[in-house]
Amino acid sequence: MPSIPKKVLDRLTAGVKQYQAVVAGAHSRDVNEADTVTIVKDMLADVFGYDKYSELTSEHCIRGTYCDLATKIDGTLGTLIEVKAIGTDLKDHHVKQIVDYAANQGAEWVLLTNAITWRVYHVTFNKPIEHELTIEIDFLSINSRSADDLDKLYLWCKEGWTRSVLGEFQAQRQALSRFFLGAVLTSDPVLDVIRRELRRLSPDVRIDTDLIKRALIDEVIKREVMEGGSAEEARRKIARSAKKTLRSTVAKEGVPDSAPDASQLEVAEVQAES
Repeated sequence: MPSIPKKVLDRLTAGVKQYQAVVAGAHSRDVNEADTVTIVKDMLADVFGYDKYSELTSEHCIRGTYCDLATKIDGTLGTLIEVKAIGTDLKDHHVKQIVDYAANQGAEWVLLTNAITWRVYHVTFNKPIEHELTIEIDFLSINSRSADDLDKLYLWCKEGWTRSVLGEFQAQRQALSRFFLGAVLTSDPVLDVIRRELRRLSPDVRIDTDLIKRALIDEVIKREVMEGGSAEEARRKIARSAKKTLRSTVAKEGVPDSAPDASQLEVAEVQAES
């Protein structure tokens, strides 16, 4: 993650100290949702760096209903924000509500908060639409002197947003997810490498990649890693990447003897679209 600019670091440190007291006091009074929205809007400005008047929109209209807040940078919708009363536990149906808003608006990022717990979700427009928790912050537990805690806050800052830090963090999490790693381990290039290594270790044993793949799925990798929407999305990403690499090779180098033929490109396209 990029280093936090000193100006932002100072604002985060001061903001945490100031608003931990504000949030704790509001929680002890069990303030209602409208008052919680006011606190969250102040925090978005004073802690996270958004301009309260030009970059935060209240009651953002979405097909006849309203999302509590939204961020807009240079007039472009950034994140939809749903706020619940400070004493409300955040539940799955609250997540569904904000993800449904995102589906109607085409928003890739959503935030659900009660001023204490802050949850940022990344929305993927598959069929069906999927969402993944990217970061979760307990604001009252943040240590203003902890670099790790301040790094988490920076992900959600305006400055982090404009530098695409949140997107890069999400991409790294996806690349290291068990679903993506499972898909990589069972991809053709990796299976070929494993087959060659097995033949080197046991030259008298003939093992093809299908057997290796089946052994990995049945004996090595947990079933839930290879099944479900997240696993399918990981396989699609790898297939799309393979297709892009194949086309780039052909475009740059012409058609050498070892280049993929049209059928290979077609297979990659089908895998990426399926």
